[in-house]
Amino acid sequence: MRGYQRLELPTNNEPETVRRQFAEDVLVGLSERPRRLSSKWFYDDRGSRLFARITDLDAYYPTACEREVFERHAGDLLDRFRGRPINLVDLGAGDGRKTAVLLRYLVERDIDVRYVPIDISEGAMAGLVESMGERLPTLPIAGLVSEYFHGIRWLADQTDRTNVVLFLGSNIGNFDKPRARAFLRRLRNALNPGDHVLIGFDLKKDIEVLLTAYNDPQGVTAAFNLNLLNRINRELGGDFAVDHFRHYGTYNVFSGAMESYLVSKEAQTVHIEALRDRFTFAPWEPIHTEYSYKYLPEDIDDLCDHAGFEGVGAFMDSRGWFCDALWRAHG
Repeated sequence: MRGYQRLELPTNNEPETVRRQFAEDVLVGLSERPRRLSSKWFYDDRGSRLFARITDLDAYYPTACEREVFERHAGDLLDRFRGRPINLVDLGAGDGRKTAVLLRYLVERDIDVRYVPIDISEGAMAGLVESMGERLPTLPIAGLVSEYFHGIRWLADQTDRTNVVLFLGSNIGNFDKPRARAFLRRLRNALNPGDHVLIGFDLKKDIEVLLTAYNDPQGVTAAFNLNLLNRINRELGGDFAVDHFRHYGTYNVFSGAMESYLVSKEAQTVHIEALRDRFTFAPWEPIHTEYSYKYLPEDIDDLCDHAGFEGVGAFMDSRGWFCDALWRAHG
């Protein structure tokens, strides 16, 4: 069995509705002081391609570190599920390369696994199902085109398999501490007792390593961040002169987060047709675009306890830069 299905969503996610949400977020964010744009709008087609290039950069260590974690610790992570059927549920799988390391281990040891990626984009889902099927032709794949929690709750009600939910790549770092707790509590409430989650955490480390990772010499991260202005121009009728802005990534030692900004290099006024509004920028005025929080091991334990999980394993790469934490949902 290989394919996917679209679940009836609790909210309307048709393209025009998404465009309207995008416009509303841009209007609110650019009207605030300091100005901001949400990182959730990074991932149009070009943004997704640019991020895939970022993950291949030597400077951007998280992808390589997490792949090493899986290659070193697949047995410790997965042998505990031997003898029972599981759904490996992948939230925001991207191109699936890291997940494929875990899936290959399971398939080669005849562990009864079904791969269940969940993504709101049908195009991304179709591509992932096809590419993962080519990598692992015998693997059952049952993707869900859905919002994360709606898909997990539907799956938990439909099957007696153990769900092992993957939230990889330090995506949890895009949330501040209160929002991370709320996200993880919602995740716990969507699961059955005994289900597991595997969450990737980028650990605190030498600040120079962080700065280089988010300001790569090739300029791919800058292009990824600036592409948000291109998206506003294309989808909302903006007239941003993109080369009049620059990407800036810095580390906040108080919050423990890498922060990304788009900085206006000169005084300028931008018109956005869909908003019927103009926005005037002072020289060197920033627009905040992203947080990426970094963790200590005790921070991870604290999140686990507050979200209603039991920690059953923490697996790191050889440099201690990245941790994948395995948690079990309490009964």
